Amino acid sequence: MIAILIILAAIVLLVIGYVTYGSWLAKQWGVDPSRKTPAVEMADGVDYVAAKPAVLMGHHFSSIAGAGPINGPIQASVFGWVPVFLWCVIGGIFFGGLQDFGSLFASIRNEGKSVGEIIKTSMGDRAKKLFILFALLVLIMVIASFVNVVAGTFMSENTGFTTGTVTGNETTAMVSVLFIVLAIIYGLLTNKAGLGTGVATAIGIVGIVAAIVIGLNCGLAMSRTTWIVLIGAYIAVASLIPVWIMLQPRDYLSSFLLYGMMIVAVVGIFFSAFTGDKTAVFELPAFTGWSTSLGGMFPALFITVACGACSGFHSLISTGTSSKQLANEKDAKPIGYGSMLIESALGVVSLIAVGMVFNRYTAGEFGSPAVAFATGIASMFSLDTASHVYNVVYTLLTLAVSVFALTSLDTGTRLSRFMFTELFLKDGEATWKDATGARKFLAHPLTGTVFMVVVGCLLGGMSLSAIWGLFGAANQLLAGLALMAVAAWLGNIGKNNKMFYIPMIFMMVATLTFLVMKIKSLIVTCMAGTEWGNWFQLVIAVAMVILAIFLIIEGIGTFSKQSKNKAKA
Repeated sequence: MIAILIILAAIVLLVIGYVTYGSWLAKQWGVDPSRKTPAVEMADGVDYVAAKPAVLMGHHFSSIAGAGPINGPIQASVFGWVPVFLWCVIGGIFFGGLQDFGSLFASIRNEGKSVGEIIKTSMGDRAKKLFILFALLVLIMVIASFVNVVAGTFMSENTGFTTGTVTGNETTAMVSVLFIVLAIIYGLLTNKAGLGTGVATAIGIVGIVAAIVIGLNCGLAMSRTTWIVLIGAYIAVASLIPVWIMLQPRDYLSSFLLYGMMIVAVVGIFFSAFTGDKTAVFELPAFTGWSTSLGGMFPALFITVACGACSGFHSLISTGTSSKQLANEKDAKPIGYGSMLIESALGVVSLIAVGMVFNRYTAGEFGSPAVAFATGIASMFSLDTASHVYNVVYTLLTLAVSVFALTSLDTGTRLSRFMFTELFLKDGEATWKDATGARKFLAHPLTGTVFMVVVGCLLGGMSLSAIWGLFGAANQLLAGLALMAVAAWLGNIGKNNKMFYIPMIFMMVATLTFLVMKIKSLIVTCMAGTEWGNWFQLVIAVAMVILAIFLIIEGIGTFSKQSKNKAKA
């Protein structure tokens, strides 16, 4: 019964936050439905492509979700369900939602440009370059983390096509590949054949069901290394082709899996509450202590939960792809703010899922949070791991996690292409074609794509535990910097930006504290002469701290000037 109360409380509080705080933000900033968006004014058929609200919602939600709201809350569950629940809800409403909505709004008012370009307009070109460098470091960690997750859910000891007895990983791999084919077909039907969204969606859903049925009976098996190479090739191509061919349709269709996964989870929560000893029971304590295996609650809790409450990666998606597809400003609130709150709800669902198998989770029975998530929800329907119901639910949930990690990879690679190009362009140069000499080569979309994919995939071969902690810190620090960027821009145009101050300062203090502690531990580890991965983490952590400090100094200078100008006025 406690699980039911947790999920109902989360839904009620998040809905109240959306209706009240979200609406207040829209009024404060002056969201204007009559104003043309960049997707309409600057349509180019490649990156600037106006999408229907439902399609864009699918892309945005699938991209920001990924594996984050599952991995983070489950790892942080060692603090107990109360701290994680509170941070998912409060963080989602006042931190993550604020950042996502604000970033999206700022971008559509700046020709769909990235956070880096927005920083340039309010803080100068030097701050822009520093931010892009920081964001590229984060995107490398995103690619590495999610390549690791996806390859881990695809790999198999077999080779080629398998039939009959198909493992969960082989099923997941097959369905994911079929998803790519299905997305291309959907994109062609809606953008070239002129088929309506409703009819195409119905065809797409039938296709999803067919792909799952095929996958349950026919798998695709390859080694982890092979999958890393293939995933790298796929995301490189997906980031270069027009968004309507792959990005929009794939993410839109994938979102139905995510919605379905959340519905199955909620049904499982209610089902398990009224079936006695036939299903799992909620084992997670309300509070386990201020210090756990992750460290002290501050800052570990706020770094580990990550995407379930606040994620800097979201600001890159909002300003990198979603702002270039938004057809009307009125949709900025449901897509920017609403998607974040749905993700917070998913974080709470993940918390409940691990609560059903918490004793087994802390005993180290599961190889990854994704497995604990799938096991926990499947156990809500049946404790018999050999039952048909258990296996179907478990397979579908594992599939959903890998599909969303792959959508984040698609979007993250495209974002890195945008920002890599921006890094080498001068004022007045709109595209890489306007640059000259070596800058023209470096700004070429293919150069940035290949560099980011190769480095990300090489790091993806490391263990997830070696990547995730650093990714979480980089991600949350990016959130603090994105909040600073939007606040500075709003201040420059005379809009209310005071709601950004507390979230901005809190995220920066928490993440810098964590990174300093991480650097100290990595120095000790590296001096012991361990593997190269620890040296890499140390270099990246130090670089991020230095870049962040310089950006914070630039931000303080900007806010000081705004305050003086306001006082004079």
